[in-house]
Amino acid sequence: MGCSIREFFEREGEPAFRDLEESVIDELSLGGDCVLSTGGGAVLRPSNRRHLHERTTTVYLHSAPEEVFRRLRHDLNRPLLQVADPLLRLKELYVLRDPLYRETAHLVIETGRPSVASLVTSIMQSLQLVPAAPPGAPPA
Repeated sequence: MGCSIREFFEREGEPAFRDLEESVIDELSLGGDCVLSTGGGAVLRPSNRRHLHERTTTVYLHSAPEEVFRRLRHDLNRPLLQVADPLLRLKELYVLRDPLYRETAHLVIETGRPSVASLVTSIMQSLQLVPAAPPGAPPA
């Protein structure tokens, strides 16, 4: 994009960002081993949810809005949180997005406040329990 997400939102608007995001998810979900960390709004588009669910093994790192607020309360680079009440905004986004994350995900991991190492271990152990993709499916 050549700029921060906040600058892109200000210059081009959220719909243009979501178009670019959709294109990147489509391309990256076609195959090859990688970890793709999407932005929180990626699940808003049905095609993104479909591509992530059908082409990858998707892990939803679930956090309550209050926990997300604790982590992000001083972050000025998230355009959707530059409002008078960011916690209220996070709660609104959660109500909208949580069902979409759950629809998309193969695994839901509660993040809480573990160390990064503990969280990674939990994800890796959980991934071992996910059934193998059907024959002919692109690699996860």
